Amino acid sequence: MKALLAVVTAFFLLLPLLHRAGFRFNPTPSLPKGIYRIAPGAPERGDLVAFCLESPVWTSLARERGYLGAGFCPSGLQPLLKRLAGLPGDTVTATPDGIQVEPVSGSASTWPVPIRHEDSMGRPLPASALRAGEIPGGMALALSGHPGSFDSRFFGLIPLAGMVRVDLVCTFEP
Repeated sequence: MKALLAVVTAFFLLLPLLHRAGFRFNPTPSLPKGIYRIAPGAPERGDLVAFCLESPVWTSLARERGYLGAGFCPSGLQPLLKRLAGLPGDTVTATPDGIQVEPVSGSASTWPVPIRHEDSMGRPLPASALRAGEIPGGMALALSGHPGSFDSRFFGLIPLAGMVRVDLVCTFEP
């Protein structure tokens, strides 16, 4: 029992150091559960990205409902890990089948994740902050292929400057 307590204590003492070294942990089904590390370079469409949620409405909801745990973001919550689905100039459309992204150049893609009006526990969600149209300069669309993911379908576009690329280091899934 003492050994387990020592391991758990050491883990929590190391968390700030691991975070400072660029490591991020994903315990949610939005992406493979595992450890990710900040990668060099500007995020591009399709990259895995980490970012802090900034909207007080959505950070409060995430905290109250337990969508995000405690972390190192200014809100006191953990960063989100998602796919960078849309960049400035891309056109976003919400359909009953999901979110369609038409890039400035290239083929359109549809994310089969429609906007939901309640969370996985049946609790109502505020109206989606995502609006159809062209993604403005400095903003980006961050999505997950998981239907229950807490992503841009709900809290809208994210400042691109606050996103960092991440690479998967290892997963905890079979």
